[in-house]
Amino acid sequence: METGKRNERPELAKAMHHAKVTGATLVVGKLDRLSRNAAFLLSLRDSGVKFVCADMPEANNLSIGILAVVAEAEREAISTRTKEALAAAKARGTKLGNNHLEALQRAGAGRPGWTKGADANRQAADAFAKDVRVVIDDIVAGGITSQSGIARALNERGIATARGRGWNHVRVARILARSDP
Repeated sequence: METGKRNERPELAKAMHHAKVTGATLVVGKLDRLSRNAAFLLSLRDSGVKFVCADMPEANNLSIGILAVVAEAEREAISTRTKEALAAAKARGTKLGNNHLEALQRAGAGRPGWTKGADANRQAADAFAKDVRVVIDDIVAGGITSQSGIARALNERGIATARGRGWNHVRVARILARSDP
């Protein structure tokens, strides 16, 4: 899903082009979620693409124009309210931003469970690599030495990656690096 804040929206452009070429009607869930830019909405209205808004199917060119201007005013009001709320929170001493990095830095000493989980994941990946390496060595012994060829052979044998996906040369290279004898 693309945001209504941006005007460069490739999926919407594709849908509009398809609707225009085929004569189909573009169905929009809510007009104010489509865009909060009056110029964009008015250009859509004038583009020749037929569209209907599910939240108000009775809308016509006049109401679309009025609602486009209202949506833009609401966007500006939301921006102002957000900036004021952030300034008030900052004035109260609230720390703003993402403190995820600090939590990770503290985790080394203060959160042993995190390192246990990482160790368990690493051990599971090592065990999987060791198991698959036996099959890869068999494939190589059969004369297939390129990573792409090994990936093809693993896929043909029905062997999935640890996450249940198909193989490619990058995944083979990672297994080879992890399980290097």
